[in-house]
Order: sequence, then C-alpha cells, then structure tokens
Amino acid sequence: MTTHSRILVHFGTERVSVHRLDSGKLRLLARKRLPFRAGLTGEKLADSVSEFCAGLKEFTEVVDNKNVRVHATGAFQRLSQWEAAALVNSFFVDTGLYFNIVVPELERFYLDVAAAAAGSDDMVEGLIRRELRTAVVCGSFQQCLSDIEGTIAQLRGAGTEVLSPRCTRIKPETEGTDFILFEYQDELKNARDTWRHKYVHMDAFRRADAVVVCNPGGRVGSGTVFELGFLAALGRRVIFAQEPLGVSVSFPCEVGLGV
Repeated sequence: MTTHSRILVHFGTERVSVHRLDSGKLRLLARKRLPFRAGLTGEKLADSVSEFCAGLKEFTEVVDNKNVRVHATGAFQRLSQWEAAALVNSFFVDTGLYFNIVVPELERFYLDVAAAAAGSDDMVEGLIRRELRTAVVCGSFQQCLSDIEGTIAQLRGAGTEVLSPRCTRIKPETEGTDFILFEYQDELKNARDTWRHKYVHMDAFRRADAVVVCNPGGRVGSGTVFELGFLAALGRRVIFAQEPLGVSVSFPCEVGLGV
C-alpha cells in the first residue's frame, strides 16, 4: 500500500534500527545500541526516544507523521496502560510522531510473516508485507461512501480483515437519511437505537490493529470527531487517509495508508 519513500524506526529493548522503505524495497540505514534501563518510564522514556528521533533528519528532509513510522517492542510492551499513554503523548508533543507500541501477538505475526516471506528474523520485514491484520474504517457514510469503499478495497487488497463496516450495501429505505444502515444491520427499533448501532461499530475498535479514518479533502465530520474521543480513551492506533483539517486539538496519529 506504500506509494512513496518512508522511514521506519523500530525501538527494541536493547537497540533501535532505522530503515528506508522505497517502492517496496527495504534498506537498513542505521542500527544503534540504545538500551532502556529499568525504571525509565513516562516522560523520561519519551525524552530518550525523542532525542534519538530528533536525529532522523540525517535520513530524511521531513520528519512528520506522514513520512516516518515508529514502532516499539520488547521493554515497551511491558509498560502499564498509564505508562504507555504517557509515553505516546509526550513523544507526540516532542516530535509530532506516533509511537506505536506493537502488542506481542502482532509482533509474533510480523516475525512469522518475515520468516516465511524473506527468511528473516527482523520484525520490520514482516511489517512491510502485511502491516494490519484487522482494521475498522471510519468516515461519513452519508457524504463519502465511495471513498470509504475505496479505502476498504485497498485494505482488503493488502490482506487486512475489515471488522467494520462488514459491507457497504445500504438498506434502500435508509438511503439519504441522517442515519444509514447497511444490509447486515437490523432495523432501528426507535430513534434511540441509533446509539446501539454506533456503539457496535466503535466497539470493534478494541479488536482492530488500527482504525483508519477516511477523510477526503482532509475534512473530519462531527460523527468522526465523536469516535476519535472514544479512540483516544482506548489508546488505539489511528491512521488518517489524508491530513486532518478542522480538528481543534491535535492528537497522536498517523497520516497515509501503508507502512
């Protein structure tokens, strides 16, 4: 799914590596021993990784959440939910980048893909081949359904299971209304029942490797902003298809599909 050159950074317990991915080809640019000692958490840990990322301009002119992807495993996976959130937030404030702490089962998946496809024990080799096992796609179903369908097709083409929406065929009687329903959804019991359908969609966030926001032209609608608040509370990975516009508070996210 990658359409241009990107810098991939992988922090482990004892070392950090920097790769460039260009037209599907991965090249190691640097590997440095950078052990993270026990007890280094929160803002101090963020300072350490942020200091390293400040030097990424050696490899790329622009260091932002479109051109650089940061992934972490090892000791970072053992942080508590509070410690992980503090790290992600502090790192974002310092660098503008998203610090993606890869959960152990996803790391294992990447390692298996790397071994099978490239005979490699480098997680990044697996990540570039199949970044997301599962995803949820958000956006305005009323205003940009065709763009959402394109995003879903792109994800499925890369082997990603889209948990929600499961299909985009609209129930004819809801087309053009304020709350459309898809064929697999049951009918509304009453006006309040819209919340149940909304919640089922958002509850899928918990099971997804990432939530992809389809926002053609950068616009983020009020319904999506509501979902972003839910995502922030869950600490989920958020990827915008395009640079978000009109969002009053910046928050940790990535821009652009593909690793």
